[in-house]
Amino acid sequence: MQRSVFYKLFAMMFLEFFIWGAWLPLIFGYLPALDFKPYQQSLILNAFPAAAILAMFFSNHFADRYFAAEKFLAVSHLIGGVSILGLYWVTDFWTFFALMLVHCVFYVPTISITNSIAFASMKDAQKEFGIVRMGGTIGWIAAAWPPVFILVDWAKVSSREATGVTAWLDAVFASGLEGKALQDATAWTYVVAGAASLLLAVLSLSLPHTPAKPAIEGEDGAAWLKSLKLLAHPFVLVLWVVTFVDSFVHNCFFNWTGRFLPTVGIPGNWVTPVMSIGQVAEILTMAVLGACLKNLGWRMTMIIGILGHAARFAIFAFCGTPEFMWLIVAVNVLHGICYAFFFATVYIFVDEFFPKDVRTSAQGLFNLMILGMGALVANFVCPWLLEAVYTNPETKAVDFRGLFMVPCGAAVVAAIILAVCFHPPKKTEV
Repeated sequence: MQRSVFYKLFAMMFLEFFIWGAWLPLIFGYLPALDFKPYQQSLILNAFPAAAILAMFFSNHFADRYFAAEKFLAVSHLIGGVSILGLYWVTDFWTFFALMLVHCVFYVPTISITNSIAFASMKDAQKEFGIVRMGGTIGWIAAAWPPVFILVDWAKVSSREATGVTAWLDAVFASGLEGKALQDATAWTYVVAGAASLLLAVLSLSLPHTPAKPAIEGEDGAAWLKSLKLLAHPFVLVLWVVTFVDSFVHNCFFNWTGRFLPTVGIPGNWVTPVMSIGQVAEILTMAVLGACLKNLGWRMTMIIGILGHAARFAIFAFCGTPEFMWLIVAVNVLHGICYAFFFATVYIFVDEFFPKDVRTSAQGLFNLMILGMGALVANFVCPWLLEAVYTNPETKAVDFRGLFMVPCGAAVVAAIILAVCFHPPKKTEV
């Protein structure tokens, strides 16, 4: 791969995941601040997975058959960027929901499209994809740190009359906003996400040309239909189902961790940086992913990724007290390992085993679980589990130990299924 192409692909991935990382971690606390009812919050949160399901049957098919991928990416981020930028000024439910839905409908397909553009420009995906995808990890981390300085009570900082850079930083880090002020300030995350999306729309026009792939005569006209037929292969179906479970477990982390971390003593403006520790580990994991796949194989690499979720939630469950705050912070490194060893590996696996003319739709087939069904179920089940099952109605205290054992157990079951039932063929395509 040429160096100039690498830099463009890296920047593409950086901005792609910066957009998502800018708003996702804090939206679970922001929506209640707007006084949206629980069902309204669920509808907004599920705009993203619903868009992933729609993308499987609409946008990815169009990207495969009718549009150059880089132009599709540019138009999608232009429309999606304007939509999410508008959320800064919106406080009523229907307008907020409509804008979020438009953003998600145009943003979600671009996750598959960026993968397709990257794979089309590579000579050896197993060696090169991890490094390029690292740009997305760094982008997510970059989006997580501004809240440390944005979500600050500057009146408290001024009252401390700190002198010197070190003392001033100490005052800033110790003066995070609280309560409604903290939630209101998160509106700026939509400005940041919108600006990044518009920037990526411009950058997309300079990406390597990735032409549409017309259907071969005699084959199904709908690429997604052909990719669905591949589920007839047992090893593809097993991986698809396990991907759903892993996605559900993955989304439990986002639903609950933001509320859990303050209970062990972590200030509100440090929640997103702590949650981004996993992405730092993901950078290192992505760099060695190719070597791990070569030495461990597809199945063992993915099993390690799934069991990482189980280990993290077990520590959350049994060490969720202020005295173990250091361990709660440190164990977030597993989040990056879980993502790289499972989700990134799945994307590479799809590129290796699926026919060339439907690879974008095949990526969408698994994104249907990764970004769609898994997240959709999690966004309905997680609020119900937290509020109705594991919260004491009298004291309002949450039984986080019992709560976190749910995804922990699900991850263990998924790893066992993968170990016993996943047997891909040695040839490179199904």
